[in-house]
Amino acid sequence: MTAGIFSALAVGAGAYAAAETLLVANQKDQNLSVIDTKTDTVVATIPVGGVTGHELAVSPDGRRAFVPIYGNAGVGRAGTDGTKISVIDLASKNIVGTIDFGHGVRPHCAVFGKDGMLYVTTELDKSVSVIDPKTLKIVGSVPTGQEQSHMLVLSKDGRRGYTANVGPGTVSVLDIPGRRTIAIIPISGNTQRISISRDGSMVFTADQKTPQLAVIDTATNKVKTWVPLSSAGYGTVSTLDGRYLLVTLRGAKQLAVVNLKTMKVDHTVDVGDGPSEVVVGADGKKAFVACNFSNQIAVVDLASWKMDKLIDAGKYADGMALVK
Repeated sequence: MTAGIFSALAVGAGAYAAAETLLVANQKDQNLSVIDTKTDTVVATIPVGGVTGHELAVSPDGRRAFVPIYGNAGVGRAGTDGTKISVIDLASKNIVGTIDFGHGVRPHCAVFGKDGMLYVTTELDKSVSVIDPKTLKIVGSVPTGQEQSHMLVLSKDGRRGYTANVGPGTVSVLDIPGRRTIAIIPISGNTQRISISRDGSMVFTADQKTPQLAVIDTATNKVKTWVPLSSAGYGTVSTLDGRYLLVTLRGAKQLAVVNLKTMKVDHTVDVGDGPSEVVVGADGKKAFVACNFSNQIAVVDLASWKMDKLIDAGKYADGMALVK
C-alpha cells in the first residue's frame, strides 16, 4: 500500500498502519466497508452512490475504487437496470467521477487488465465493456455472445477473458485484443462465478444444478474434469502457491479446499452464512470470505484450515478487493 492510502484511511487523530486493506461491497447498505487486515476491524464506510454495488475493482496504484451500480435485481430477475459506475477516491472517501453507459446495462464485475484498461461485464448488452480509467470513457466492447455474462476473469497476460454466463450455463472465451468471442463452453443449466489458476492453465466455474465444479482446460477450451462437492459451489480462488482452490459452499456455510493435483476436496472450513466471494491476502496466509446472509467476513487461516474470526461488515456483504 502506498503512503497516500495509509494516510487516507485514518481513524480519529492518527492513521493506522495496515499491511493491507480489504474493501467490501455491502449490497443492501449501498456502501463499502473498509477493513484493516492487520487488526481485522472495520475502520470506515464509504457510500457508493447507487442501488446496488455488488462488485468492485481497485486501480493498480491503490488510489481509486470503481463500483459498478448493478440495480436492485438478482441476475436474470426483474428489477432496475443499472447504468453507471461510481469512481471513488480512497483518500477522501468521496465519489469523484461517474462512468455513464447511457442506458440500462446492469454493469457487474470489474477487472483491470494488463493494458491498464478496466473491463466490466455489461449483462444486458451481452458484452464486456472496455473503459479508460484515466478519462472515464468507454472505448470499446467485447461481445460475449450470451445472456447474463455476470462474472469475468482475465488471463495474466491480458489476452484472454472468460465470463460465467449464469442463465445459459456457459462460459464465453474472449480474445481481448481482438475484441471477439472465440468459444462458448457449455457447463450446465446454470453456472456461477469464475476464476483462473495461478499458472493460467485452468478456469473454474461452479455448476448450480449439480454440486460439482467444472475445470476448463484453457489450451483446448473444453471441460477436462469435474470436481464433486458436498454442496453447490459458488465463488472460487486459488491459493498463492497454486496448490489449492478455495470454493465457497453457500448452502453448507462452508469453504471447501480442493487439492488441484488430485482434484479432490481435502478440507472443509465452517464459515458464516451464505458464503459467496473469497479472496486471498497478499502474504498467502489467510483468506477472506464474504458471507452474504450473516453480513460478515470470515477470516480463514490457510495453514490450519480453520476460521479465525468473523468480522461484522454491512448488509449483504459481497464483492471484495484488496488494497496493498
